[in-house]
Amino acid sequence: MRVLVALGGNAMTGPDGSATPQAQIEAIAVASRHLADLITHGHEVVITHGNGPQVGNLLVKNELAAHVVPPVPLDWCGAQTQGTIGFTLLDTLEAALAARGVERPVAAIVTRTLVAADDPGFTHPTKPIGRYLPREQAQKLIDHGERWEDRGEKGWRRVVASPEPVEVLETRTLHTLLDAGYVVVTAGGGGIPVVRDADGTVRGVEAVIDKDLTAALLARDVEADVLAIATDVTHAVAGWGTPEARDIGRVTLEQMEAYAAEGHFASGSMGPKVEAAMRFVRSGGKRSIITALDQLAPAVEGQVGTIIENPSTER
Repeated sequence: MRVLVALGGNAMTGPDGSATPQAQIEAIAVASRHLADLITHGHEVVITHGNGPQVGNLLVKNELAAHVVPPVPLDWCGAQTQGTIGFTLLDTLEAALAARGVERPVAAIVTRTLVAADDPGFTHPTKPIGRYLPREQAQKLIDHGERWEDRGEKGWRRVVASPEPVEVLETRTLHTLLDAGYVVVTAGGGGIPVVRDADGTVRGVEAVIDKDLTAALLARDVEADVLAIATDVTHAVAGWGTPEARDIGRVTLEQMEAYAAEGHFASGSMGPKVEAAMRFVRSGGKRSIITALDQLAPAVEGQVGTIIENPSTER
C-alpha cells in the first residue's frame, strides 16, 4: 500500500521534550526505525513531519537578536527547519534501511503549500506561537512588523495567521520521485506558506499551516491508500479525562464525525488530527489511522489504533 505518515512533534524531540541537536537526532533515529519497518513490509511510504520545537528555537533566536539583526520571517523558519529535519531523516532512515538489508533511495523536498491570500486568518490572526515576553521585549518585535497581544499576567505573545492549505506545489515532483522508487520526506511543518499573486508568481507569507491538514490534502493528491497520523497515544479517546473514557478503535467516518460533534477532541491536541483523518476519508481515501509512533506497522495492517474507514470506498 501507499502510506502517507505524518510524524508528530514528539517524534522530533527527546522523551522529556528536549530540542537539543543530539536529542533531536536520537528521536528522529527512533522514528526512522519505525518507518523502516513499514518500508521493509513492502509499503510505499511518504513522510511528513512537524517542526514546532525547531521553529520555536528560531523564534527565541529572533527575539534575542532583534536589536542586532532583523528577525527571520516565518516562511524562512519553515524552509530552514524543513532542511534540517529533512537531512536528519535522510541520514537516519538510510541507516535504518541498511541495517535491515533494504535498498531504497530516500529524498527530502523543500515544499511550499499554497494558501488563499484572502484567507480570514490573515485579517484576524489568532494562532499563538512562541513564548510569552514582557511588553518592552515584545515591542522590539512589534517594531519589526510582528503582531503581539497582551495575554494578561503571562505577558505578551505573538499571534499569526493559520490559513487552510489549498495545494502542495511540489506534488508533481513528489509523484516523479515515487514513480522512481524513492521514499520521500515532504511538506514538513505543513509546508512553507505561500500565496499566488495576480501575475501568477508565488511568494512566502508570515503564517503557520496545520501539518496534519496538509498531510490529509497531500495524501489525497498522491492517491495514498492510508493516512497514518503518528502521535504519542495508541488510540484517540472518547471521554478523555472522565470515568467514561474509552479508546476508539475501528470506526466508520460517520461514527467518528459523531464523536467529533460531541466535543470529544480538544482543539489544541487531538482535534486537528481527527479533523485531518476525517478529511482524507471524506475525499475518497480508503483508511485513516491515528496511533502511537511505535505502533505504525501493526496499525497500517489494521491491528491497532484508531482506524477510520469508508466501507464504500474501493481503490
